[in-house]
Amino acid sequence: MNIPVRRFAKAGFLVGSGLLAGLVLSVQLDFQGAVATENEVSADTRTAVVPTDLESPFVAVAQRVVPGVVAISTRGSSEGGDQRTFHPWGDMFEDLFPNNPRQDRPAPRRRRPEGSGSGFFMDREGYILTNNHVIARAEEVLVTLSDGSELRAEVIGQDPATDVAVVKVDPADHDGALPTLGFGDSEEIRVGDWAIAIGNPFGQLAGTLTVGVVSAKGRSDLNIMGGSPAYQNFIQTDASINFGNSGGPLVNIRGEVVGMNTAINAAGQGIGFAIPINLARRIADDLIDNGKVVRGYLGIFPQELTPELAESMDVPGTKGVLIGDVLADTPAEKGGLHTGDIITKLNGDSVSDVNEFRMHVADQRVGEEIRLEIFRDGKKKRLDIVLEERPDTIVASSGGGREENWSGLTVENLDSPRAQRHSDIGETEGVLVVDVEPDSPADAAGIRPGDIIKEIGNLEIADTSDYTGAVKKYEEKKAVAILLKRGTQTLYVGVRP
Repeated sequence: MNIPVRRFAKAGFLVGSGLLAGLVLSVQLDFQGAVATENEVSADTRTAVVPTDLESPFVAVAQRVVPGVVAISTRGSSEGGDQRTFHPWGDMFEDLFPNNPRQDRPAPRRRRPEGSGSGFFMDREGYILTNNHVIARAEEVLVTLSDGSELRAEVIGQDPATDVAVVKVDPADHDGALPTLGFGDSEEIRVGDWAIAIGNPFGQLAGTLTVGVVSAKGRSDLNIMGGSPAYQNFIQTDASINFGNSGGPLVNIRGEVVGMNTAINAAGQGIGFAIPINLARRIADDLIDNGKVVRGYLGIFPQELTPELAESMDVPGTKGVLIGDVLADTPAEKGGLHTGDIITKLNGDSVSDVNEFRMHVADQRVGEEIRLEIFRDGKKKRLDIVLEERPDTIVASSGGGREENWSGLTVENLDSPRAQRHSDIGETEGVLVVDVEPDSPADAAGIRPGDIIKEIGNLEIADTSDYTGAVKKYEEKKAVAILLKRGTQTLYVGVRP
């Protein structure tokens, strides 16, 4: 039979198309199956590696800690005269705006400044821990809880030397039990640990939580808050601390308080400082029990033992604290310490840092013996000394070149190492103001670190020996005129000791 060529070609085309379609369908089914299998494996893998609970661990910290943090607002009064604003930025605004026209206006006779900060409950009895500079000039203190309730508080005690203060509210004024925080051990924290700061920044943003890490420990010799606390052992953190956070807690990842937020560094970002909670609690306990802090007192002016000093004095190594002066009629003098002695151990613990040594002495119980190991004339020696209570006012002998705490002033001779770092002094007579205690008579009079005291009353001041004599003469006076050299200008200020 003859089959037309066209019909044969058509049939062949249909058969080929069917085979091609089958092949494509088969490949497609195999591909989809492979994809399905791969998706199933991926789904199983995702289930295995991705947690179902994506909640931040800081949520639990916030829920645990924020209720126990309070916003503190204060209202105080100050008599007229040259009053300085007290805040963590020190004189930053004066540096930025030196010609601020408001500075030329006469100060009103009486002002009622307002301030704000943070704090947190120590217990259910209503004791609140905060910074001294938050409530330093307060006549009225109001605390606001996270639930919005407002309670009046009374100041229990203040310690400018560490910038720690305690205020108290009446638990009966609050509906329900007061929320309290748990405390950690600040000695156990490590650089790199989580650090979470909670407070009331700018006096408006209550309950703010910021997160960072512990950047460093044991920071000291910091010039903060327009005047440095005498005892410093700060925790450094990059958790954001802003004006108004002062007094709030710094907590660890478990929500335990390890520090109290205290200061910022206006010169840089991401740097804040907190008082270790172990120190703050010791101070708070003294303030609650005694209304003041009772510190051990030795009666020396310690100096760092530099490599140059160690070499010149034939001291092996540079571990120790050099005694620059021994004050008269003090435990140090009674116990046999001499100028030039090098203290190497305190109660068996090695001594190397002046600030740490001062804090350890201050922490000792008054009336108990401490054991000092010293290096004198090339020989080791042991002395047992009974500490006394640190007096409110300390005046050095003329040999030390340094005077502390009259009217809140600390001064040094113009030939001291610190004074020599001021290349613009240009003076040979006078004493350099190296520290002004916040809220002291000197602070109220407007005296600043860097000023040079030229006269007190009718006495010219050439060095700390003259200064000591002037202090003794005028310490009983109601007010005394002081002539200062500030930059290229001289000015008088009146101080009420």
